[in-house]
Amino acid sequence: MSMTIALQQRRSEVDLENPKVAEVWRQLETVCDPELDEPVTDMGFIEGLEVDENGTVGICFRLPTYWCSANFAFLMATDMRHQVEKLDWVSRARVTLKDHMFEEQVNVGVNDGRSFREIFADLAPDQGLDEIREKFRQKAFQRRQEVMLLGLRRMSYSDDDIVKMTLQHYDRVRFSDQEEARQQRRYRDIIGELELANSPGDLAFCSYGGGALTAQGLDGYLATLRAVRINMEFSGALCRGLLNTRYKELKPDDDEPTLVDFILDRVPPRNAGKDAVPV
Repeated sequence: MSMTIALQQRRSEVDLENPKVAEVWRQLETVCDPELDEPVTDMGFIEGLEVDENGTVGICFRLPTYWCSANFAFLMATDMRHQVEKLDWVSRARVTLKDHMFEEQVNVGVNDGRSFREIFADLAPDQGLDEIREKFRQKAFQRRQEVMLLGLRRMSYSDDDIVKMTLQHYDRVRFSDQEEARQQRRYRDIIGELELANSPGDLAFCSYGGGALTAQGLDGYLATLRAVRINMEFSGALCRGLLNTRYKELKPDDDEPTLVDFILDRVPPRNAGKDAVPV
């Protein structure tokens, strides 16, 4: 006998009383849209879960449009399966992409353990997922890092203090802003994954390639990060708008920028605070 649990788009609306459902949901929270660096759970992509007594988990997800990029869909579906199968009690996770032009190819490929290159050999014979992961891992690093750098400036850290900050000091910083606190952990995770900093005495901030930052060059560096962030936030607003238009379910948070905000050029950083001016 299987147990099916329908999920809403916001964690606050999900019934997490069942321990196994809660565990699966937490694993799915670690899977991000590669272009946006936002969890698929927060984006409203997860439509349903099915858990049975044999430890089999079924995951159903959908994307904002019928023609969303096949490589993004394949990557997200692969990550969902891998993350959920890390749970000791899960014998198998089966992922189903719904309402997409390549849903059959993605579903067969991911659930049979086949590669993107193999499944889409006719459309993208030279394209693999490693290159895509690398590209968007860099954007994720830059977006998370910008939040940290701006947050430290708002806490009156000097630029010299920031570029010389060690991991030990970084881990002791307590951000009061919710977004800064969220990204503090996420930035720590990604620099560890990239092996840019692991020991307490390592510098907390460097470029994606490992280059040192300087106090004199921090303004210019932040301008580069700002451009990355604006692009990602625009894409996020577009995705949320398309998803809401398509399914009429996703309610935007009050602090999430919309397409209108971008058109009117009134999008401050998400963690800028009440006194921020438009960028």
